[in-house]
Amino acid sequence: MALDNPAFNNPAFQDSKAAKTYPGRPGLQPPAAQTQTASAQHAGVDAAAQAQLEGMYAAPSAGAVETDRMTVEDTVWKTAGLFAVLLVTAVAGWVWTMAPVAETGAPTIMPWIIGMLGGFVLSLVVIFTSRKKIRPALIFGYAAFEGLFVGGISAFFEIQWEGIVLQATLGTLSVVGVTLALFASGKIRASKKATKVFMIAMVGYLVFSLLNLVLMWTGISSDPWGLFGTSIGIGGFSIPLGVIIGVLVVIMAAYSLVLDFDSIQQGVRNGAPRQYGWLGGFGIMVTVVWLYIEILRIIAIVRGSN
Repeated sequence: MALDNPAFNNPAFQDSKAAKTYPGRPGLQPPAAQTQTASAQHAGVDAAAQAQLEGMYAAPSAGAVETDRMTVEDTVWKTAGLFAVLLVTAVAGWVWTMAPVAETGAPTIMPWIIGMLGGFVLSLVVIFTSRKKIRPALIFGYAAFEGLFVGGISAFFEIQWEGIVLQATLGTLSVVGVTLALFASGKIRASKKATKVFMIAMVGYLVFSLLNLVLMWTGISSDPWGLFGTSIGIGGFSIPLGVIIGVLVVIMAAYSLVLDFDSIQQGVRNGAPRQYGWLGGFGIMVTVVWLYIEILRIIAIVRGSN
């Protein structure tokens, strides 16, 4: 703003009521008075502008609440809230599973089944309805059911192989931490070609898993792990097929995390509405639970074969 523009000295910009006239020029001020008045006005404008600028600099930067736009920080808090619900219900699922052990000597699989079915149904509802409206309550409900599932299956595996839950948890945190560090440093990014390969691998893995379930349910495969328990001889060593496939699936899950991080980053850059942070947290939670279950199974197969 050009405050020293001579146009502001034009008498038309002065207050005619406050101006004092001088002889021969009614309604006009003497030149000295005009200059003094204009200088005072300029000083006042300068002071007001300076105060406004100082206020703007001193004020905290606008966050997700003020802008109603998606931010990384807000998405992190939403994700943390979802995992907090998952952990609480996981503890409940663990206690529920372990409750009958003292009396019958065997755990119950009810939390496992209820959590798996409830989480599957709600995940489909969230995925297919979020294009029209995002409902955080449904996502929190999914987190609660997933907690029951994780707590139930973890307790069941812990009874069979003591210490396996801690091992799987550390493995999961390691993969998530490394993936996040590589993504944050820019050393790994999602690409169209890699995503196509990922989608093909996912379809193949789903088909293999369904086939394995059918073989187990029909009794064709007597191994507790089905085809995953089949051993393959490599260089004189016997390696369960489930371990080989499991390692590939862990890599797939890690890339799925990259896709989750990339979608959040793109949403922030494009100024997506704040509510889309819930979808970002939902995606991360789905992938982390999938990663944990796969690592849990790999460790169980290895320890079982030994």
